[in-house]
Amino acid sequence: INKMIFRLSNFKNQFCAIRYVSYKSGGVLEAYWNKVREKEITIDKTQLKVGEILEELSETLSTYEVSKPNFLSKIFKTEAKKKPPKGIYLYGSVGCGKTMLMDLFYEKCPLEKKKRTHFNSFMLDVHNRIHEYKKQTLKQGVPGKKSLNYDPIGPVAKSISDDVWLLCLDEFQVTDIGDAMILKRLFTAIFNNGTILFATSNRAPDDLYKNGLQRSNFVPFIGVLKNYCQPMWLDSGMDYRQRFAGSNVNFFVISECDAKAELDNAFKILASHETDTVRPKTLTIKNRNVRFTKTCGRILDSSFEELCDRPLGAIDYLYISQVFDVVIIRNIPQMTRKQKSQARRFITMIDTFYDNKVRILCSAQAPLKKLFLSAVTTPILFEDENRALMDDLNITKGSENADASLFSGEEEVFAFDRTASRLTEMQTEEYWKLRSSS
Repeated sequence: INKMIFRLSNFKNQFCAIRYVSYKSGGVLEAYWNKVREKEITIDKTQLKVGEILEELSETLSTYEVSKPNFLSKIFKTEAKKKPPKGIYLYGSVGCGKTMLMDLFYEKCPLEKKKRTHFNSFMLDVHNRIHEYKKQTLKQGVPGKKSLNYDPIGPVAKSISDDVWLLCLDEFQVTDIGDAMILKRLFTAIFNNGTILFATSNRAPDDLYKNGLQRSNFVPFIGVLKNYCQPMWLDSGMDYRQRFAGSNVNFFVISECDAKAELDNAFKILASHETDTVRPKTLTIKNRNVRFTKTCGRILDSSFEELCDRPLGAIDYLYISQVFDVVIIRNIPQMTRKQKSQARRFITMIDTFYDNKVRILCSAQAPLKKLFLSAVTTPILFEDENRALMDDLNITKGSENADASLFSGEEEVFAFDRTASRLTEMQTEEYWKLRSSS
């Protein structure tokens, strides 16, 4: 009885702390409360506050159309262009519910021309479009003479906006200088075309591309982003992925068990459901051959060395996620900033697998929370690898760019919390069911 009274009292206090908001049928808030009733999530007043704003935006977008100027308005400028509603830039710590809220909003938003994708996948698509536009322009131009229409950013932005009026980008993070240098022009054009952005990130807008190479050239993009998106901080104060982690163990610490035997047995069971034989497989990705030594149907039995020691990138991991349903990753080492290149690939890989609901099993030298050690015992800024890269980029010791996160590994330290959080969720039975239902 005392336990029951305590539970009722606790629920009452929790519920009273949340402002009651009526919600319409079929909306974002109704979907949120359905999750609460089904015990998929617990009530979180900060999530509800964001949910209210998403509900309002969804309602606004129900009648939204991108206005396109006609021939006469272009000549006489008689019709002022209607300003689109502001989008959302939702940021906060790992596992606080950003992606969940985006998925609810995307599902319930009535706009037909909408797209939801991971930021890495979006930028891969942008670079592919740029490449294709340049090829077509060169074919159509005069040999030996550069076309006046060679700049691809405007046409690429238009091609995106023609197909998408609402763009939802999960895990908005800028680590690549190639992305950083085009984002202002690209999104200025996309916004001017009427497309609305909803982005999630672990970084506040002002911290995007923090300590990146030539960041001064990137900073104007932050102003553009704030002008077209409302920054919102989601502070749940809790990593819900850790809280709701199940007892299923698909992550084996080598010192605590016979990890090799566990993964060998798992592969045998998984392979028994495939119609293929156990064999090597070579994937052709952008005219490159990426070979894996052990596969069976849609099962990949691989290692950290195969997946992260080689120079693979987001496009490779995306292709792998489309070919394989299950990926076994053996012998993940305990990483430090000295292994920042491998750590960066590992982070990108897990982000891509998570976004595409790839099932993973792992063996590692250390538990999840100790998989990446931010501290190192020796200075790394001017090690041989960094010295060579700095020489290539004409960066000298003491200059502004010498402290860039590309050399320090700061971005990997920041991002690894998200990776550990996602790896925790990827072990659960609920996550494993997502691939089959998607």
